[in-house]
Order: sequence, then structure tokens, then C-alpha cells
Amino acid sequence: MLKFDRQGLIPVVIQDDATLEVLMVAFMNQEALQRTREIGYTHFFSRSRNTIWRKGEQSGNAQEVRGIFVNCEENSLLIRVVQHGGAACHTGYRSCYYRHLLPDDTYETITERVFDPALVYKKDPAVVSQFLAPLESIMRQLYGVYLYLRDHDLSEESNTSRLLQEHSQTYLVARLADELEELDEVQSGEHVHIDRQSDTTLEGSQVGYWLLLLAATLNLRYDDFMPHVSVLHGYQEQYSEEQLIEQQQQCLNLLTSNDSSLIKQGLHLGFALIGWACAEASIPPLAPAEYDLDQMRRKGLIGK
Repeated sequence: MLKFDRQGLIPVVIQDDATLEVLMVAFMNQEALQRTREIGYTHFFSRSRNTIWRKGEQSGNAQEVRGIFVNCEENSLLIRVVQHGGAACHTGYRSCYYRHLLPDDTYETITERVFDPALVYKKDPAVVSQFLAPLESIMRQLYGVYLYLRDHDLSEESNTSRLLQEHSQTYLVARLADELEELDEVQSGEHVHIDRQSDTTLEGSQVGYWLLLLAATLNLRYDDFMPHVSVLHGYQEQYSEEQLIEQQQQCLNLLTSNDSSLIKQGLHLGFALIGWACAEASIPPLAPAEYDLDQMRRKGLIGK
């Protein structure tokens, strides 16, 4: 008997039947596995969207099943497939494992994209034009407050000011890691306060808070990293489960660097995850920043 975890899921490795190349790793619940066996094409369960999806339903890069294998402990599967369309990864690469991990914890891309995801998934440019200006205005106001609290020691009145005086990059990254995990768990239903929309707004604002504190601590100008652009980039993205895990880890790895260019990349990945969560929860990408700005007003910090 297969052993599904407490969420009713089992991890699945997808392997090319001809080359034995590992293409991706995802999760199935019992229904997704049943559909895969009945139809002959892979179906997976998305924890973030809480729904079953058929691989290739948007891109056309479907996976035709050739064999299903069970590991010794009966708690994972390996499925060999014929990969139609040439790419298993939603980012457009043949395999999700298209990067080498280097000694300095950065990544090196080792293959070429098979397709452009922006064209395949038909990203809507109207989203950018609708939210770009108001989101930039809100986030510039927010960052201005953090810069003020960094440059003026208000530690007795403001915990944020105290954190900025301490200049502890390691502590800020650790707190960010906690909030990124909670933001992800809100989408999967594992972390609940009120409801998905309200919780995404709250946790998204917390992720943005620690990211902006890091940027202020490291003396970056707003125009050095343009967080509103990153949020909107993530708002239009579609991440697989493995891509989300990779992006979270890469974000944290980059933000521990002493190299400003790598730190900017880490900030981009972090803000993009806020945008992704907003799209998953069907709330505007402005919501977390508006929430944070309102908190600043309540504390009397806006206009100082």
C-alpha cells in the first residue's frame, strides 16, 4: 500500500523514459495518481492552489506515462514518461534541473531554454500598466520611512528603528526565512489566521517588511532594486512546487552575500514571491504594501 503523508500527498520523480534524465519533482494525491493511471498522462496536486492540474494543460508540454515505480518504503514514486513539447520545466527548460550549484552558493545555468514562458503562458501586460504607478508610489513611501528610521535613532519609540541601528544582516535574513515559509503555508492552507486573502495580505506585508529592512540596512537606494517591478513580475508568474522551493532558498542564499549585485537579485526573488502569493490568493498586488503603509500611519511614522 502506498504511504501518503499527513496532507494526503506523495512525492513523485519524473524521468525521461529514453534518456533516464530527471525532468522534475512534484506531488500527487490519490485522485491525481488515479487520473494519471486512467488517462496515461501525468497529473499533479498543487499545494499552493489546492487543486489537481494536468502537466502541459497550458504549455502543451504533456507527459505520456510509460511506467510507474514504487520505492522500497512505498512513500515515493518514480514515473518514466515521454516528454512531449521538449520541455518539462514551466520556466521553459528541458528539465527543472537546469542549473549547477557553485561553491559560492550561486547558480550557473547550463542549458538553453526550449520556449519563452512569457509567450507560452500569455502574460497580460495590462496587469503591469494598471498597478505599476500606484504600487511604486506606495513602496517608495514605505521605503522612505525605513530610511528615515535608519538615519534617525528612534529606538525607544520604534522597534523597526532599533533593528536598523543594529545592522544585523544575519538576523534579518533569518526572520525573512520564517515569513517566507508562512507566506507559502498560507497558500497551501497549512497556516491560517482569518482567511486566505487576509492572511496573504498580512504575511505578504511581513515578507516585504524584512526585505525593505535588509535593503535599508545595506544602504541601497530604491532605484537600485525597484521592488514594485519585482512584485508585479511575481504577480504574473506561475511557479511549480519545486520552483517555489528553489526560489525561496536562492533568495535567502543571495541575501546573505556581501556582493551588492547578488543581494539585489535576492531582493528581486523575495518581492516576486509576494506578487505570486497575491495572484494565488486573488488579491491586488498592492494589498500587502497598502497594509504596511496603513500600519505606519497608525504609528504616526508617515510624514516624519
